[in-house]
Amino acid sequence: MYRYREAGEADYAEAARRYRRASEKGLPEAQFNLGVMYDNGQGVPQDSKEAVRWYRVTAEQGMADAEYNLGLMYANGKGVDQDYREAARWYQRAAAHRGLPEAQYNPGVFYDKGQGVDQDYREAARWYRRAAEQGHKEAGFNLGLMYAGGDGVPQDDREAAHWYRLAAEQGLAEAQFNLAALYALGKGVSEDYLTAYQWLCLAAATGDRNAVIGKQRVAARLSAEQIQRAENWAGGWKPCGGQEECHARLP
Repeated sequence: MYRYREAGEADYAEAARRYRRASEKGLPEAQFNLGVMYDNGQGVPQDSKEAVRWYRVTAEQGMADAEYNLGLMYANGKGVDQDYREAARWYQRAAAHRGLPEAQYNPGVFYDKGQGVDQDYREAARWYRRAAEQGHKEAGFNLGLMYAGGDGVPQDDREAAHWYRLAAEQGLAEAQFNLAALYALGKGVSEDYLTAYQWLCLAAATGDRNAVIGKQRVAARLSAEQIQRAENWAGGWKPCGGQEECHARLP
């Protein structure tokens, strides 16, 4: 998703004309929004190269949103040759200037996979943690994976459960499944088939095939009353609405 500072203009063509006039006077906000309009083809013909040009003008002035969008353009090869190293550089600048969670998460992925940078699990974990601490669910899930496998951090099932739980509470099915597995195995948490089944109910509802199979297996260890209770809990569950609420749900 590209970050766009909405101006509330219903007439995109008129908005584009206003942004262009303001851009020619050197106003960074207008330059950024003009880049977004070229990116999306709103009020102007879609033109990724023009979008990159305006993002770069603004990014070089230190606007974090523009730095992030420019990183996305390099990562996706839109308007420029795909270049993960350049993408990582702009993401890191955006993270440094405003701490955008998305900008912190993406370098983590690059270091994790060795895209554009040397593979470095410790650096990946560092970036994932920064994003996860701001409530980025995919970053939290990936950090949980790193603790589970001991990649870039000491192996620690308790820490894995903690980060899975934060992502699971935000509705990420993969995290719900992995958290359920830890409860079923008693790894990092006390063995608890009822809680495992609750999280599997949520993950299975998204169509996660592994969760559907796991749910059937765990159900064999529960009574009919426990199964009904877990399904009632899952039916009334809602993802947490923010970082503070997610942390408040932790045991």
